[in-house]
Parts: sequence; structure tokens; C-alpha cells
Amino acid sequence: MKRNLLLTPGPSKVPVELCEVLGKPIIHHRTPQFQQVLKEVFAGLKTIIGTSSDVYLLASSGTGAMEAAVANLLSPGDKAITCEYGKFGERWTALAKAYKAQTIPLQIPWGKAVTVEDLKKVLAQHPDTKAVFLTQCETSTSATPDLEAIGAFLKTTKTLLVADCVSALGTEPMKMDEWGVDVVCSGSHKGLMLPPGVGIVAASARAIEAIAQSTNIRFYFDLRKSRKSLADTDTPFTPAIGIVIALNEAIKMLLAEGLDKKQAYYLKMAQAIWAATEALGLKVFAEPAFRARGLTAILVPESLNPKKIVKIMRDTHGITLAGGQGDLDGKAIRIAHMGAVDEYDILTGLSCLEKVLKEAGHSFELGAALAAAQKVLNS
Repeated sequence: MKRNLLLTPGPSKVPVELCEVLGKPIIHHRTPQFQQVLKEVFAGLKTIIGTSSDVYLLASSGTGAMEAAVANLLSPGDKAITCEYGKFGERWTALAKAYKAQTIPLQIPWGKAVTVEDLKKVLAQHPDTKAVFLTQCETSTSATPDLEAIGAFLKTTKTLLVADCVSALGTEPMKMDEWGVDVVCSGSHKGLMLPPGVGIVAASARAIEAIAQSTNIRFYFDLRKSRKSLADTDTPFTPAIGIVIALNEAIKMLLAEGLDKKQAYYLKMAQAIWAATEALGLKVFAEPAFRARGLTAILVPESLNPKKIVKIMRDTHGITLAGGQGDLDGKAIRIAHMGAVDEYDILTGLSCLEKVLKEAGHSFELGAALAAAQKVLNS
């Protein structure tokens, strides 16, 4: 069988144990058996997210969770600051505009992320802003902000803090209640090691109040219905049954290993990739102060044809990286070190990358990336 190593930042690698769960016969969702699964999933997600408040499940991608946040928190005309430092920050802007919010894009140079100082300046001009929408791990650039510091600042205001954690949940630390994050949006297909299909929304007490007051027209993504169904440990519409069952097992796997330990391991793999990138004579796109631990965007000279590198690695060698997105299209490759990816996957990917770069005519010492990564991984 041809190798199929997935090193993309969504969907990410699904471990064999979860593939086995996904392959089991489906059960009906309006049963005590599935209610028990939901009960455990809600409890497990609260632990990972760091909240005692509501968590809702949607049959959707992560973008569905993002849309649910916008549709339920805002009313037409409300001011929304959307922090753009990559493609998915731009998605917040598009969603807010679609729901007729008075959208205030806060544009940050790609490779960086929004800071408290950035928000202080824009909120001084717009103190009546209803919500700030940002991305905890910007998948297009591999940049992450100091969410704890931003939460501490926004707790002193009436402005809600909404975080796209689709690429971050399980990989980056998240302490929703402690940090003052009002809404966390995520999905099943990245740090949680599953196929796409489950959208996740966690809402604080402040957010629940805003959801009740919103005048937006909603139906499928109406989180008031999700909240009502929680009383019966249920969902308002048919959930992605098989993925939810597997999500329960994925959560157990993450918590059994320990979130702190797992996230430290992702950081170690990230540092190995950063070292390998330097050894190859390439450059990590995100600035050092803003680098995420779940994936790395690497600038590749256009003369080496980054799209062709991705294609050869995938189609010839069975190792799938991601290309650049948006402004980085045709200028970068992205490698994930999240979810079920381990150091041996990373070393395999780097070995293949060295081979393909050398064949493309890039000048470097063969084995340099592997040696640099191994030095970090074994330190």
C-alpha cells in the first residue's frame, strides 16, 4: 500500500485507534447510549477548553462554528472588530459583513498577530464595540497572539472576546474562564485528531446573555436551541453521530496523556521544525514572538516552485504537506505538528523534503535538517 502520511494542518492525521472507532456500526442518537456519550464529550471538552460554561456541538466544519458565533452574538449594526493577520482573520470579516455588522477590520502584518496595544488603540476609537473576533492559531501563517493578555484587557471592558481555535484546540493552551475568553470556536479535524464534521462552540455567561439578546435571524445555527437541548443532554438536530462517538475517545486519549505534557511535545516538535528550516537555509514565516506550536509556515523561494514541491511529496512519495494560502499562495509550504503527529512523522517528512529540495536544485548539506531536528528532539 502506498504511504499516506498526512502532515497538513487540517484535516490532520487520524490515529489507528480512532479509525477503528469510526468504523463501528452507527447507533441512533436519541437513545440513552448516545446521551451517555454526549455527557462524556461535553465534560471532556469543558476540561480541554477550560470552562464550566456551555459547550455546543454542531454538525459542521470549524467555519460553521465561527458563523454560529457571529450569527448569535451580533445584531445588525453592532460594531465588530475583526483581527486580520491571515486568511482566517479575513474570514471573520467576511462573516461579520454577511450578518450586517458594522465591521472594523484590524489589519496586522502577516507573520505577526494582534496585541493588546493594537486593541487598545482601536477600542479607544470604538468603545461601543460589541465583540472582538480573533484567531488563536492563524493556520495560513502559523502565528498566534497572546490570548491570555488580550483576555485580561478585554475583561475590563464590555466588549466580548471571540476566538477561532479551530487549529489551536488541544494544541495550544486554552483557559477560557480564567483568561476571560467569551466564545471558543473549534472543530474535530485538527488537534482533536478526527475527520471534519463536528463544530464546537463554548460560550461564557456574558456570551449567553448576548445570544439571548441578538436580533439576527437564525435557524440551524441558533445556539438558543443548542442551549435548550443541553438540559436533556441532547442536540437540537441530528449530530455527526460516528464522529461524536470517536470524539469521546479522542478526548480520553488526550486527557490520559495529559494536556500540559501533550502541548509541551507539540512545542518541542515545532522547535525541531524551526531548527530544521534554518538548517535548510529557509525561513519560518511567523515572527519568533508569535509562532504557534501546532504548525509551521515556511517561506520557499519561488524559483524552487513550492506548489511543485508539495505535489511531488504527495503524489510521488505519499507525504502530504500544505501549500501557502492567500498572500502566501505559491510562496510557502506548511507542515503540521498537531494532533496525532509524532516526532517520527516529522523526521520522515523532513527526510522527504530534503530529497525533493535537493532534486529541485536547492543548495544545502543533505541531512542538515534531520540533524538539526534530532538535536532539538533529543535535548
